[in-house]
Amino acid sequence: MAPSQSLEIDGHTIALTNLGKVLYPATGTRKVDVVDYYTRIADVMLPHLRGRLITRKRWPNGVESTPFFEKDLPSGVPEWIPRHAVAHSGRTITYAMADSAAVLVWLAQMAALELHTPQWLVPPPGVQADPEKSGPKGLGEIRANRLVLDLDPGPDVSLDECAQVALMMHEMLDGAGLASYPVTSGGKGIHVYARFDRPVAPDSARTVAREIASTLAAAHPKTITATMSKSERAGRVFIDWSQNSASKTTLAPYSMRGREEPWVAAPRTWDELAGPGLTQLHFGEVLERAADGDLLDGLDDPYSPDTDDATTTTSGSADSADDSEEQVEDAGARPVVDLSTYRAKRDASKTPEPFGDEAHRRRRAQSSDSDDESDPEDSDDTVSAASAGPIFVIQEHHARRLHYDFRLERDGVLVSWAVPKNLPTDSGQNRLAVHTEDHPLDYADFSGDIPGGEYGAGHVEIWDRGTYETEKWRDSEVIVRLHGERIQGRYALIKTGDKNWLAHLMSDEPRPILPDSLTHPRPMLATDEPVERLDGRDWAFEGKWDGYRILLRSIDGDFRLTSRSGIDMTDDFPELRSAADELGLIDVVLDGEVVAVDSAGHTNFTLLASRSNTAEAYSLKLYLFDILYLNGTSLLRKPWSERRQLLEALAPAFKESAYVEIPPLLPAPGSAAVRHSRDHGLEGVIAKRRTSTYQQGRRSSQWRKQKNWSDIEVVIGGYRLGRGNREGAIGSLLVGLPEETGLRYVGRVGTGFTEASLKSLAEELKPLEISRSPFLEKLDRPVASTATWVLPKIVGEVRFMDWTSTGHLRHPSWRGIRRDKLPGDL
Repeated sequence: MAPSQSLEIDGHTIALTNLGKVLYPATGTRKVDVVDYYTRIADVMLPHLRGRLITRKRWPNGVESTPFFEKDLPSGVPEWIPRHAVAHSGRTITYAMADSAAVLVWLAQMAALELHTPQWLVPPPGVQADPEKSGPKGLGEIRANRLVLDLDPGPDVSLDECAQVALMMHEMLDGAGLASYPVTSGGKGIHVYARFDRPVAPDSARTVAREIASTLAAAHPKTITATMSKSERAGRVFIDWSQNSASKTTLAPYSMRGREEPWVAAPRTWDELAGPGLTQLHFGEVLERAADGDLLDGLDDPYSPDTDDATTTTSGSADSADDSEEQVEDAGARPVVDLSTYRAKRDASKTPEPFGDEAHRRRRAQSSDSDDESDPEDSDDTVSAASAGPIFVIQEHHARRLHYDFRLERDGVLVSWAVPKNLPTDSGQNRLAVHTEDHPLDYADFSGDIPGGEYGAGHVEIWDRGTYETEKWRDSEVIVRLHGERIQGRYALIKTGDKNWLAHLMSDEPRPILPDSLTHPRPMLATDEPVERLDGRDWAFEGKWDGYRILLRSIDGDFRLTSRSGIDMTDDFPELRSAADELGLIDVVLDGEVVAVDSAGHTNFTLLASRSNTAEAYSLKLYLFDILYLNGTSLLRKPWSERRQLLEALAPAFKESAYVEIPPLLPAPGSAAVRHSRDHGLEGVIAKRRTSTYQQGRRSSQWRKQKNWSDIEVVIGGYRLGRGNREGAIGSLLVGLPEETGLRYVGRVGTGFTEASLKSLAEELKPLEISRSPFLEKLDRPVASTATWVLPKIVGEVRFMDWTSTGHLRHPSWRGIRRDKLPGDL
């Protein structure tokens, strides 16, 4: 191509400037060469750009100069450039899109050497794409049709070694039924793409990618890491799974790279990766290879809406045509049941576990014949009535390790998964679920002790039960809507391996709120969102208190205090039993926070956590801010404004109380509330929409919280002895955050202690000492060689400034033990 000043392409005339400018000095590659490359590669590149937003990385002065990212289209852009506007927090960005070679030429003219795209596709017209709301907590408007894993070799790791990891990944993806495609990145590593047969939400794609990366890292810890910390990458290949997030992008296939030489993100064959001497490819080599076709053919084939699942849209409705055969059962026929695996693992003469379905069928028959007006309390000891649909049950299983068994009635058995941390209660969480053998239907009512020496020995009790509706049931994905006492909502189970699945709470609609769940109430939670711009007409503002979240239940003389995670804390705060007398004959469930108020009038969590080991003066208070139940009536569906009026009507009952208060609201609007909270030393502000119902156990944006500083709950995994005035005492705690595969190290905490709290901590940690580190990472030798390791059972709270680049807490300070939390709650 001659260095002319304009180019006619696809019916458009594009003015070109500085075509002789050298953009890659090492090879003399000029701007005209870049324009020529993008013109000739368009046919194979465009299928992988079409339908995606493009973020541009530009080098107007060549690759030896400083580049910059550009998302928003500048003014004066030709009208024929396709674009799509996305509303981000605080602004709207208009992205370029590509549907022709002309667009690629225009991008090359702008010296946009690198083109980065997300893995999701822009939704149909009329549906707003919002990456910030379509991730783990999002609305589900956008869908990813592909998955990407970025293999980044650490120092002293060759591209051939990186290729060996890619080949392992290829085998794993093949086993999962996902077609995969390798691309040498044009930098140091390799991108591995996989195609989803049905588009999925970005958070689901991210979850699958993380599981693949974590599984490979666990199997090959010396050569592979899935952690973000750069200190862990020496001698290993880092698998970056995060690029599947809705807000992340990856260098597009066939894009040039802004490196010292004009390398390209080049599609390769798996045979190439299996051979020695793998290298990155220059743009000229890629053009020669592309003449034979696109090695990524099939990765981004368009989807037909006629074959797409309705269950992947925000409507939440099942695809009746596709799933109707699976959901219709012959009521008169009994399915063929195979419980051979279940029976082979158990000795019926030794274990009290059930082995059939007689009790279940008898109960079904009785329920079907019963009068519709029968007393519902007569069936409290059963799972459900036949007319209500299939049953589910969650059993708390205290075996060698505590876990939860999730079971769904289907085809005459209970299809079962072991869920180590129970089903998630937040759409931002994903929990491992291990598929186990089918169980007989009578197991839905089983609670008791399995004798030692028998399979699954330990205590079993029913944690929750109810009915469910099937929206999708396939070999690799199950979507159900649960109606339980403690768990409600739409859950997806996604298969990621032979037996491993991931459980995910789908966030595209509120979970049902059931009044009878007040038997085991769980508090409604707020999302972390700014509140300054909220008005006082639609929103009310409360202080964020620095203590233990507590639900007070006083019904028929039964007084109980439970923590956010369901722990009974009645005996922890005997002073608060006086609230039962102050309430008198009123039956009520109240939501609040137990705090310790220091001499300056501030809530002080450190004092609260160490109250039995401190001489400092404080006042114990229960601050009440919501009411869930009053004298036989559930208030869960009442708007916050009505619940607040009822709560304030109870204020006279506590007028003389030394411990219970109903704090006043903060001034409105949000900016005034934040200013007030800072002036008065509060932990932060809670904003509540005045029309919001109480969605217990759920984190909702109807309630929002903004902290004045950062706190985090961590698990103690070890400690180091101190020096100087701490000789012989704890010098610092080694803390981490639980992940599916273990405890991730986040740093040392050495400040914020009193002498009394250090002594108390030493006494609690002594019985928990173990010989090996509980952390996933290998800690630095100076730390590890002087550490005493402990079982990760104790949860504490730490205040900190921010995070370091290695993923550790910056300037952490100890605040106290969270006796209301267990490691599984984090």
